[in-house]
Order: sequence, then C-alpha cells, then structure tokens
Amino acid sequence: MSKPSLIRRFFGGIWKAITWVRLGLANLLFLAMLAIIYFVYFGGGPEPLPEKAALLLNPVGSIVDQKRPVDPMVALVGEQSPADREVLLQDVIDAIEAAAEDPAINAMVMELGGLAGLGISRTGEIGKALEAFKATGKPIAARADFYTQNQYLLASYADEIIAHPLGGVAIEGFSSYHNYYLEALEKLSVDMHVFRRGKHKSAVEPFMRNDMSPIEKEATQVWLDDIWAHYTAQVEARRELEPGALNAYVNGLPQRMINGSGDTAQDALDAGLIDQLLSRGQANEWLVEMVGVADDEGHYEAVEFEYYLSRKGPVSDAGIPEGRVAVLTAQGNIMPGEQPPGTIGGDSLASLISHTVEQGNADAIVLRVNSGGGSMFASEIIRERVLQARASGIPVVVSMGAVAASGGYYIAADADEIWATPTTITGSIGVFAAFPTLEGSLKKLGIHTDGVATSDIAGYLRLDRTPSDEIKAAVDAGVGYAYDSFLAVVAEGRGMSLDEVQEVAQGRVWSADAALENGLVDHLGGLHDAIASAAAMAELEAYELEFVQPQLSPKELFWQQLSERVALPAVLGGSEIVSVLRSVSQPVVQAVTEIQSLQDPRNMFYKCLGCSVVE
Repeated sequence: MSKPSLIRRFFGGIWKAITWVRLGLANLLFLAMLAIIYFVYFGGGPEPLPEKAALLLNPVGSIVDQKRPVDPMVALVGEQSPADREVLLQDVIDAIEAAAEDPAINAMVMELGGLAGLGISRTGEIGKALEAFKATGKPIAARADFYTQNQYLLASYADEIIAHPLGGVAIEGFSSYHNYYLEALEKLSVDMHVFRRGKHKSAVEPFMRNDMSPIEKEATQVWLDDIWAHYTAQVEARRELEPGALNAYVNGLPQRMINGSGDTAQDALDAGLIDQLLSRGQANEWLVEMVGVADDEGHYEAVEFEYYLSRKGPVSDAGIPEGRVAVLTAQGNIMPGEQPPGTIGGDSLASLISHTVEQGNADAIVLRVNSGGGSMFASEIIRERVLQARASGIPVVVSMGAVAASGGYYIAADADEIWATPTTITGSIGVFAAFPTLEGSLKKLGIHTDGVATSDIAGYLRLDRTPSDEIKAAVDAGVGYAYDSFLAVVAEGRGMSLDEVQEVAQGRVWSADAALENGLVDHLGGLHDAIASAAAMAELEAYELEFVQPQLSPKELFWQQLSERVALPAVLGGSEIVSVLRSVSQPVVQAVTEIQSLQDPRNMFYKCLGCSVVE
C-alpha cells in the first residue's frame, strides 16, 4: 500500500490538531458547566443570619408581578443591567412580613438607589407590609443619594429619609406622551389600514395622527390627575405636609433653582421631603446607631431581603389549612398561543387555569391581572377558561395591578369579583384592527404586483396590495361585531345593561375610583384583599396559599437559577455605551415592538397602548 503524500499528511495533521483543540474546548466547557452547577447548588453552606440586624430592602431593577425568562447569554456572560433585572413583588412583601415577626430583625433600611421601576400601584401594596412592620415598633430608614419619583414614594413610608448633600428628590408628576408615526409612514409610503370602535380608542392614534387628539387629551388628563392626586395625598399625609404642598414644590422648583443657589438637596430638605443630608460615611454612622450593631467592616449590620427570604421563607397563615387558594398571574401583552412568562399567552394561561382546576385541590382562584390587553382571540380563550373554572364550582376573583385595561379588563369581566388597587387604571372597552401595506414603498423601488385569482377577495390581504373598498368594509363590520361582543361580555359579567356599558365604554380609560363608581370593579384593595375575599367565598378560614407558576423546562430552570445565584464578571463591557444606544434607539424600538406585538388571527385587538404610564 502506497504511503500518503506529503501534502495529504500535512493537511491530515492540521485536521487532527483542529479536532484535538475542538474536543479539548468542549471538555473544558463541560467541566466549567459542572463547576457552575456545583457552586450554584452545592458550593458551601449558607452563612448564618446575624443575631441582631436590620432588614436591608435594596431591590435592584424593576419590581414585577411575574418575571420574564432569563436570556442564557446574559446569565453566562455577565450580570443583568438594572434596567433588565426583575424582582418579584411577592418576594418583597414576604420578606417584610417575615422580618416583622422576627425578633432578630430590629429595624429596616431601604437602600433605594438601584430601584429602576415600581409604579404607584405596587408601591401601595408594599406599603401595607411596611405599615405593619412599623406597627411592631421597629424603625424604618430610607437612604439614597438621589431619589426618583418612584423611589421617593416608597421612601415616604420610612420614619427617616436620608439623602446625599449633592443629591435631591426628582418629583415631576405623571405624563402621557407618545410617538406618532403618520408623517414617518407617509415618507416611507407605508399605508396603515386602521378600523376601530369607541371614540376614545386611542391605541391606533399613533398610526393615524402626528399628535394626540383633543378628546383623548381630555380623557387622559382626567385619569392622570386622579393618579397624581393619590400620589400627592399619600406623600403629604406621611410627611405631615399641608395639602397642596407637593404640587407647590413641583411647580415652583425651576424658579426656586433660578432664584436660589441651585441646591436641589437643600431645597428638598427645606420642603420637608427629606430629614437629613448626610454623606455616605455619615449615613452609615447614623444607621449603625439606629441598628445598634456594626459588622466587621464597620457597616451597619443588615441582611439583604432576598437572602433573608431564602433562609426564612414567607409567613404562613395560622391554623391548620382547610383548603387552598391558587394565585395565577397574567402580566404583559396578550398574544395568541403559548407565550413565556411576562407575556400572556392565550393557550398558556388557559392551560394553567385548566390545570389548576383539574388538579382538584384548589378551592378558589385569584387571577392577578396586570395588562393593557392585546389579541382579541387570545383574550376570549382565557375568558372561556375563567367561565369553566366558575362552572366547576371554584370561585374566581380578579386582583387588578397597575393596569387592567381593554383585553386586560375583558379577561376579568366574568370573574365572581373584581378588586382594583386605588391607583389601578382600567376600562378601555373598545376594539381596533390594524395592518400595514407596503405597495407604495415597493413602487418607489420599482417593484409592482400583478396576477390573477379565483375569487374577488383572494390575494387582497397581502402586504404588497391595497385592500379593496369591499374588503375594508368587511373588516370594519368585523370590528363592529367584536365591539358589540365586548359590550355583551361586560354586560353579562357585571350585571349591567348594554346601555349602561355603552356609557362607560367607547375605549375610555378610567381610574380605579371612577371604575368603582361606574360599576366596572367591586372593591378597592390589593392582592391580599382579593385573596381574603376568594377564601371567604370558598368558606375557608385557614388556607394554604400557592402562587401557581408556568412549568419551566429543566433548561429554563437552570438558567433562571444561574442568573439569580451566580454573578459572573461582564465581558461585553461598555454598559454606558449600551445605555446610550438604548436611549437613542428607544423611539424606533418602541415602534417596532408595538407593531410586532399586534398578533391576532383576525388582526382584531382589545388593547390600550397608553396605559403603560403608571407601570
């Protein structure tokens, strides 16, 4: 047998080397993954909790009702940015409630500099736990260099509010501003075909106008003023300020800065919004004195709330459980099919409701809704399962979060009872259909569309063809039917006449107070109020509470655990650059996201695009 040529042996050697390197890297990666798994699940025992300490409430990121799935690359490459990190609302409440009953916890410190998103509604629910904590006689102090509006509302529950001498309090009120795309669509020769019912159904205005319509400005101003009135009243009551003091502070800030020294921290101190201006070192000394103990490094002794909860667990209800109340979460845009947590999938949530009923051990269901709506079809699939749960004898109570509007209200309408927080916005009972066509854009590129069909309507619902007048009329008739169906659902679910529903419909958004007055909700209160009501309907005095979550695959569970327990050094770098790029591209990304979220088999939507203001 002839010996291989020199060239063949040369390239064969290179290939063997490449194979060796490839296998070696694969083995190293496998060993690294095993090491990560070991350190996540088995690496060292937990440190004991201090015998005396403050609970450190230091949430980083946004506080949400349900976490979105973790991107595996984010989990592997580095820590999540504060803008992307999420903290469960219930975890915050459970940690506070457990600490209130723990003799080892003698105080609470709220370090709020990392809190990116919360909203007035969730703040109120955390606030109930904070008030109960204070009722035990344990003090609460809040500390941040500079307080945003969200951060300050939570800080206002504290007995002492501390800011940095170069910090301040940034309160500006609420606003509702949006990007409008009509001129941009015209320049791109994109035709947006829009059909709607409800004179206040503003979800499609960004595609039809370059500004907000007068009627929408009027309606939006009403509910914004209601939410702002709740904010100012809460702060003024807790800070013992005169009514109207906060409005005077906000509206007079620019002139005070011009006339004075421009010192925002001193201005907030003079206004009574904060109690002390201390450097970080001075603040630590003050907190050491309040807590009464320091750690080995001289910092006030504290245990972070997430670690504390992992060791202590939530406070359980007293007594032997007589039954079980299941809490299901519906958060995000409503879309057809199976969707990940953080988005409401018609099939996903419907299956979760059915599974909870079929298990046979749930005596009541509380559906926590935090959504501005979305797909009409997906909303109906969910509503059907709510009705089936009730038909099986299980009471269903809805707890509205910050927003439960349009499709978010549709899936709530047939519940036995609806609870809204005092700052929920809801309603937006209306419907629209929308789809773009690009025949104008393609024509500019020299692309034309022509052909034949077997019927008058075949091939008309294409991106490259203008729909005929008959097709437009047919779609409009479908929108009318969908709107009438929405009205009928609300009338049946709420025990109202169609005329009564028509009065509060038209796509108008309502504050919680107005919704209660108009019969759209039954009570004002938080999630735990809704849970207590559901338990009472099921005739349960003592009950087990279960927060039902979608079943994660082993892979999804691994990445979730990894992101929460392991903080690897970021190697992508340039977080500041990423932040700037995100800010610059936000209007474009927002427009694309909104269009991508419009998914429905018939292009029919129960959606409120302006309801994210109070999230």
